[in-house]
Amino acid sequence: MRTTSLLASAPDFTVRAVTCRDDRKSWSAPEVRTDFGVVLARRGRFSWSSRGQVVEVDATVGYLSVPGCAERFAHPAGGDECTGVSFSGALWRTDVHPVIYVDARLDLAHRRLLRSVRSGDVSFAVTEELLGLLAVASRSPVLALSGDRALLAAAREAVLAFDPAARGLMPLAAWLGVSPYRLSRVFTRSLGVSLTQYRNRVRVGRALDRLEAGERNLAVLAADLGFADQAHLTRTMRAHLGSTPRALLQESSIPARSSGTG
Repeated sequence: MRTTSLLASAPDFTVRAVTCRDDRKSWSAPEVRTDFGVVLARRGRFSWSSRGQVVEVDATVGYLSVPGCAERFAHPAGGDECTGVSFSGALWRTDVHPVIYVDARLDLAHRRLLRSVRSGDVSFAVTEELLGLLAVASRSPVLALSGDRALLAAAREAVLAFDPAARGLMPLAAWLGVSPYRLSRVFTRSLGVSLTQYRNRVRVGRALDRLEAGERNLAVLAADLGFADQAHLTRTMRAHLGSTPRALLQESSIPARSSGTG
């Protein structure tokens, strides 16, 4: 079952929260798009098919829709929660590739858009954050999610779930029954980032979750997410987001407690 809630609406765009409670492993009937759209997952994962692409959508991979294209969905992993943005072609000024790698900057732009919705200022705050999100999405690298799709999906799922098997490249490869070289190569060839970069992007996303939930102790946050120390957390977040944890806390007006770094 799919439920949709309208979060914001303007003449050139709408923002909706979409929740699916489904365990359908088979593909749905085709649905033909009538507008441009971008879908970013907040929780869970599902499968999406359109324009010759079959994609496992989760917090790190989203997709773009174009008018006239048929889309099908499957939910082999159960439910999911997404943000669906529909917009006019005037807001998208680049070639449309269906699959988006959701790096940490796009993840942060997504979070800022949802935060702006709570302000109720659609004409300015929401519009500005939406334009920022589309600008980041338009620079997303073209993904080549072909071949080794099942291996990539299983590895992504393990990393996203912080599965103990994903504590290192060698144990993850052994758990998946492949060589470390093949596992490393599939990330670079398919997502355009190394497995190390992907893992750090996931850890940065988890750090953002914790900060949004009110975590104030950056030293504890670093330890919980497996960083060597708070300085390591700070360096990684700055590399992926262009901002430090302390700066993000100040942006949200949440005071931080720390051991003196970050």
